[in-house]
Amino acid sequence: MDVEIEEISAHDDSVKVKDNKEAMTEDTPDTVAGSTSGSTDSGNNNSSNSDISYHEDQNDGDDGLDDCDDMSNYDDDEDYMYYDDEDDKCDYLSMQAQFDNVDLPAGVEATVSWLNEPAPSSKVSSQASSSSHLAGAQTLNPTLPEHASSSFAQVPTSSSSLMSGGSNSHGKEEVTEDDLMKKYQNFKHFDVVEDFSDHHYSNLGVQGQQPPKAWSKKVQDEWKILENDLPDTIYVRVYEARMDLLRAVIIGPQGTPYHDGLFVFDVLFPQNYPDVPPMVYYYSGGLRLNPNLYDCGKVCLSLLNTWTGKGNERWMPNSSTMLQVLVSIQALILNSKPFFNEPGYEASYAGPEGQRRSNSYNEDAFVLSLKTMTYTLRRPPKHFEDFVIGHFRCHAVDILSACKAYIEGAPVGSVGKGIVQDLSATAEKSSSTFRESVSRMKNGLITLFTKNGANDCDRFRA
Repeated sequence: MDVEIEEISAHDDSVKVKDNKEAMTEDTPDTVAGSTSGSTDSGNNNSSNSDISYHEDQNDGDDGLDDCDDMSNYDDDEDYMYYDDEDDKCDYLSMQAQFDNVDLPAGVEATVSWLNEPAPSSKVSSQASSSSHLAGAQTLNPTLPEHASSSFAQVPTSSSSLMSGGSNSHGKEEVTEDDLMKKYQNFKHFDVVEDFSDHHYSNLGVQGQQPPKAWSKKVQDEWKILENDLPDTIYVRVYEARMDLLRAVIIGPQGTPYHDGLFVFDVLFPQNYPDVPPMVYYYSGGLRLNPNLYDCGKVCLSLLNTWTGKGNERWMPNSSTMLQVLVSIQALILNSKPFFNEPGYEASYAGPEGQRRSNSYNEDAFVLSLKTMTYTLRRPPKHFEDFVIGHFRCHAVDILSACKAYIEGAPVGSVGKGIVQDLSATAEKSSSTFRESVSRMKNGLITLFTKNGANDCDRFRA
């Protein structure tokens, strides 16, 4: 997808972006303005029933769709969160079974390992202080497992961290919940951790040998920039024993179909970094919720040289940074009108037809974002467990309020923090198919959020 970047400063919250046609501006905090378009090279020809569908005229000769773009419609009968209220079928274990049996396309590596039952693993302490490693971490001495997995460990339903009101001691439950929320509130935006065993790139990169000093210094400089300048809605963990690895969790911006969602990315700094850009992998769960984020994990961005660009629209070894990459993903990819990320669509679908297609794409993207929330909460990425649980506790009511507003006809993206922000937007009603899909998923979300310890969710139950 063509993301063209004129200049993004690693020490500045503002980013300037230039599009071939015209700039689209993002009015959410910590985002940048710009537009994106599609890629013609992905290496994945598998289709998925979870992909977004917005092409009604499949034979109209639309340009810009690449070999990875199988836009088959998601099947309403396969909604993970659809349950019958009778006999309390809206049960967490029912949802879990549907996830384990979901039909995903062959060859989606991360999805299969992520959704299968994980093997038990011992926890590794992750409380290392970032400040103690920025200056002296020069050698990489990892002990790699024979078969490192990209899967995230499942949070057990009986875990004491998931407060569902089942404790025999009311006082003990309150103390545990209070402790968990303190961990969430004090969760660092940047930190250095130890265990990298579930990282997607754990078997690649520098393994056991001492890296060049210039490479180590550049990566340490990246760490310092991230530690000092990350926006409030991006969280990063780097690894003491593997300086070449990084994991980021990005919160979906308000005003977009991705609002309140969590999106997980694994990063590898190659041995010839920064002469080449970092490698970035997106944990899709098999869901294609954006033209730039493939279900095979590819992130299409000209800054990563995964799509064409001119001059400083592409990776610039002397000036581009990892912070720039993360902010660009949040602002340029997870934007308010992702339909127009496809190449040529802004020109091909101008006027009312383009708006209609864009609205339809946003509706499908929101449904897939809800599904992404469910498996992220069920299987949070390592070192982000407390953050994921706390995030969905605090934002459960906002998410359910948005679902309620969308079911009542508000267009996707018009609800912020549980309130319809743009009253004029309510004149443009969402589609009946979308309203039915969200309505079917809502009760399952209520049960999941309640088991996670969120309060005041049952009032949204139909």
